[in-house]
Amino acid sequence: MYNIYLFIFCVQISISSAGTRPYLRSDTPSSILSSDSDIRFTRKLGNQYRCSCYIASGFLVFLLLAGLTVYITYKYLPEENRQVRTFRGVFTVTKGDVFTMELADPVTDVYRIKARDYRESINLWLRRSELRPTFQYTDILAFDGEEGGHLVVHFNLYFNMRKIKISAKDVKQVLTRESNYLGNRTVDPLSIKLQEVKGDAHLGVSSTAKSAAELITSTPVSVPQRTCAPMELNYCNRYVANYTSYPNIVGHYNMEQVMDNVIIFRELVDSECYRLAQEFVCQLLQPPCSQNLILPCRSFCNEFWEGCGSRLPANLQDYFNCSQFPEYSAEGPPCLPKPGCGAEMETRGLSCDGVADCPDLSDETTCSHCSNGHLLCTASKACIHPSSVCDGVRDCPDGSDERLCLKLAPALTPADQIRGVQTKHYYTTGNVVYTEKGESGKLCVSNLNTSSISVGDNNSTLHSVALSLCRSLTFRKVLNIKVQTDTEMDARYVKVSNPNIPQISFVPSHCPTKEILNVECTQLECGFPVMRNKQGTEDLGKMASGGDWPWHVALFKDGVHICDATIATLSWLITTASCFQGQGKAEWIARAGSTRLISTSPWQQERHVMGMRKSPVEGSTIVMLKLDREFVPSDFVRPICLPSAGNALTDFSHCNTLGWARQRTMLQRVELRLAKMEQCANISITTVNSVCSDSFYSKEDCNVEELAGSPMSCLHMDGYRWVLAGVSNWRIACSKVGDQRPRLYDQIIPNIEWIKLTINS
Repeated sequence: MYNIYLFIFCVQISISSAGTRPYLRSDTPSSILSSDSDIRFTRKLGNQYRCSCYIASGFLVFLLLAGLTVYITYKYLPEENRQVRTFRGVFTVTKGDVFTMELADPVTDVYRIKARDYRESINLWLRRSELRPTFQYTDILAFDGEEGGHLVVHFNLYFNMRKIKISAKDVKQVLTRESNYLGNRTVDPLSIKLQEVKGDAHLGVSSTAKSAAELITSTPVSVPQRTCAPMELNYCNRYVANYTSYPNIVGHYNMEQVMDNVIIFRELVDSECYRLAQEFVCQLLQPPCSQNLILPCRSFCNEFWEGCGSRLPANLQDYFNCSQFPEYSAEGPPCLPKPGCGAEMETRGLSCDGVADCPDLSDETTCSHCSNGHLLCTASKACIHPSSVCDGVRDCPDGSDERLCLKLAPALTPADQIRGVQTKHYYTTGNVVYTEKGESGKLCVSNLNTSSISVGDNNSTLHSVALSLCRSLTFRKVLNIKVQTDTEMDARYVKVSNPNIPQISFVPSHCPTKEILNVECTQLECGFPVMRNKQGTEDLGKMASGGDWPWHVALFKDGVHICDATIATLSWLITTASCFQGQGKAEWIARAGSTRLISTSPWQQERHVMGMRKSPVEGSTIVMLKLDREFVPSDFVRPICLPSAGNALTDFSHCNTLGWARQRTMLQRVELRLAKMEQCANISITTVNSVCSDSFYSKEDCNVEELAGSPMSCLHMDGYRWVLAGVSNWRIACSKVGDQRPRLYDQIIPNIEWIKLTINS
């Protein structure tokens, strides 16, 4: 083919250069139009025309060879020999994990499980960062540390430099930012060391951590504490507290370093790229006084970036990567929400309605029904004086002021305390704290016999206190009881007034020994909406109140609400495969504890979806979703009960599903009744695993939109607990077309053995 193109090219050159008068077909001899004449004609070309052909052909040959070279290079040359660079790293986990001798041996199951966990977490960490286009994978090399002490993790990171050129400094900047991808583990950012490895990074890796990371360090890392200092930046007087802490996210360690760069940020604010730019910048430069760096919430950062991102200097853009900022979550790392939430809710008409829409409750605590200094009742339009909390009288309509008077807490005043009568979530382990008339104190055990304390000692006063406490938090059992010395300064204490009588009561007391009780609870009860004071469906409204359906979850794909799901356990969700059909890879977020999606509830929690498992049951579309870390139980986030293998749908009553009002303003209940399968079969394809239902309300009353994955929840035979009976296959739209679609659910009972096996694995 190449020779033909070259021949035609040369013929065209010779014809165009043969003379000034072109041949016309009418006066051209027939012999010239024959192929033989054409060939003889080209042989009469002069030397100058032959030279032109040779030059053109040589150029084409050069292009062909160059193309072949590039193709062979990228097709057959091994990736590791071309553009892959390896960074060997180490960091220290100071909280949430410890080193054991089993982790020193890579052949043990403990090592393999731990290595897989850290490998997947670091992979997710980097794939959600700006290094995603170039990051390939992580390899865990070894674990190091002292028995029971901090865990040191040694690893390799592999990057393909074909797309982006990065350095060890770039990778370290990503890893030093606070992240949720390691679950409840805390990595000391100053312990992170990275160095590029030349040659084959897989060679010479020993089973011991010291040899695996000898390029980095083999000595313990000194971890200096964050330091607090008076806030001296006058530019931020209106927006931050009187005390700040260093270093900030930009790396300033003192006020002098802040002043060296403040002009850059002032120019950014003066450009008026975002209405709250000054508040955001001040929160970054002068974070609150805390042991950990507290950043603005991710949603606040996203709004700032939309307006000012294009104006940020290149050397600051990495610090403003919003994906590394924490999103608000009731139990998660604290973050600074966008100011003015209460005023924004008021403009939307959503303030003072008894529904908490702001993390700080400002949309409800500034209303006429809430006097200054009073505390908001959890799920009702009322506030009470702090002295009315746990006074033996139900002052709140929802009774929330008398809940959790005996609880677990790490300190008397947790860091996440809000202006409400309830804490944001339960602590499953902590110090026993008793509250009466708004005053709290830790339980001092100096007047109790602690010489033979044990979980199995059911007759001891300490066990009675622990069991009563765990059951009030809706846990079935006490996992651990221990006495420890209190380290909190100026703490208040209570003691058991008379240990010798069956009825336990507490009185304020001094505690000279500072010995307090620490308890751990286990086996959370399922299916209990503990915020409801009535049994079953009594007074259960159509509009959902906080805590009515604490197992309901909204699924977001890249920030857009797509489907719903149900909490089966604190780390597993149940939904339908329809949510993921035809969907590419994306970031999926599970949000629990929210009844209104256009605002931020103080009780809500968010988790990343890590993986999915599809049911092997024929005809079933049910899938289970694994979360990156467990939800923390509360009155607003807890699992539903699952049916037993021997149950039938007829064993349950009062079945309901959940949908969203138009514009997703409120979660609503839709009461269901079982229907004949023919009703669904006439419109849709059914399977042996399907159950057909219909709603009690008229089809003309179209106010609720049900999404795929919505639960079919039914009341258990005991009249208290709710059971997950089915999962919707598709969205039931709020329109005439949508109303004609039957409510078809996948039954849970045929899947129950697989569900339990998946959870236990």
